[in-house]
Amino acid sequence: MEHDTPVEAEDTYPPLTPEEARVLGCLLEKEATTPDVYPLTMNSLLAACNQKTNRHPVVDYDEDTLAEAIEGLRNQRLVVRSDGAGSRAPKFRHLVDDQLGLDRRGKALLTVLLLRGPQTPGELRLRTERLFSFSDTRELEACLRELAEEADRPLWKELPPAPGQKEERYTHLFCGSDPAPAGPAASGTAPHPALDHARARAEKVTQLEAKVDSLQEELAALRAEFSAFRQQFD
Repeated sequence: MEHDTPVEAEDTYPPLTPEEARVLGCLLEKEATTPDVYPLTMNSLLAACNQKTNRHPVVDYDEDTLAEAIEGLRNQRLVVRSDGAGSRAPKFRHLVDDQLGLDRRGKALLTVLLLRGPQTPGELRLRTERLFSFSDTRELEACLRELAEEADRPLWKELPPAPGQKEERYTHLFCGSDPAPAGPAASGTAPHPALDHARARAEKVTQLEAKVDSLQEELAALRAEFSAFRQQFD
């Protein structure tokens, strides 16, 4: 049975590929939301990467893409193979706790940034709710500044508002310093009521997606528990 041995992080940090960032974000997310089935098997991790909710962009990785991303993360000591007793398939867990020492707040913020790209403080507060509950956006912004100052590795940075938005955004720095493009520029520079209405609808959709995803994760956990229960009688 193969296992990895964590080592000290190096002083330099090669940028992650988008695929590696997605895998790391999924491991962080599932550790928090479905601890009963964490660490994750390859199949579970592939399903998490290709999930349609709480992801931007939505992807369709195959097993080779996933295996390559896992290997890259293992080389950077951010992921380790961790098979439990009686495990029939290899499982993987992240090493963010060992390498970065982030608390629940920091891991929640990093998770959502890895999975959803650049976001405003308001969007981050809404989307981290199932991982950690910030009292308001001011607390969240203070946490972003505090953790960025304390971390040995660059975590995230502030960006100017996207076209049509008033709030600044934050992006993670694990894939380098250049964030993904924000999308096509809006016509005109002044905010428009239609944009505000669209953002409000988008927030409602995000809330519904989070609820659906939470129910799917609960169902996956129940299925895993039932499977483990059946194996006792096989």
